Amino acid sequence: MERLWLTLAVLAVCVLAGYGLLVGWRHRAQRQAGLPELPSVPGDFGPELATALTGLYVSTTTAGNWQDRIVARGLGRRANAVAELTADGVLIDRINDDAIFLPAGSLTAVGTAPGIAGKVMGLPHGVLIVSWRLGDVELDSGFRADDPALQAAWIDAASTLIPPAGAADGAADGAADHPDRSHPDGNDPDAPARRDGGAPTSNGAPA
Repeated sequence: MERLWLTLAVLAVCVLAGYGLLVGWRHRAQRQAGLPELPSVPGDFGPELATALTGLYVSTTTAGNWQDRIVARGLGRRANAVAELTADGVLIDRINDDAIFLPAGSLTAVGTAPGIAGKVMGLPHGVLIVSWRLGDVELDSGFRADDPALQAAWIDAASTLIPPAGAADGAADGAADHPDRSHPDGNDPDAPARRDGGAPTSNGAPA
């Protein structure tokens, strides 16, 4: 009998925890209801600038805050995906879900980080981070690539889509809004380090 009650208690805790997560997700979506609609995927997506990456679309957060997950507009749904790169921008083609298109003109930075909401690798180059603007909102989208070697070349090619002027503006904005962009969580020294705008250095292959 004691084992039965213990089992029921554990099940009750699991149900309550799941319900709490669901409610929290819905409240977050309501708070983010003002987020602009996502850009439409172009019908003719130009030739690739780099080999497409297979892997996992992890999440999107507000820029500089690696734990502030965006769930509105379907951006919170994690899925296996392919990250394609052309002169038109970045296409994160999620399997069994809507694709996410980041126009070239909206890109502000590209690099890697140890993690983002939903996936912390604990490795310097564990997650590909693409920073972009949706209307007036700055976002970071995280992608875990299957092949680190292809990821390095993909970052190099993506960096060519970010004009120096745009990068300078982004840096100025970051100084005002995100005092320490070396950390995804702004001023949090314990947050995973963030690295923008370039391929992993030559002293070690990305992980």
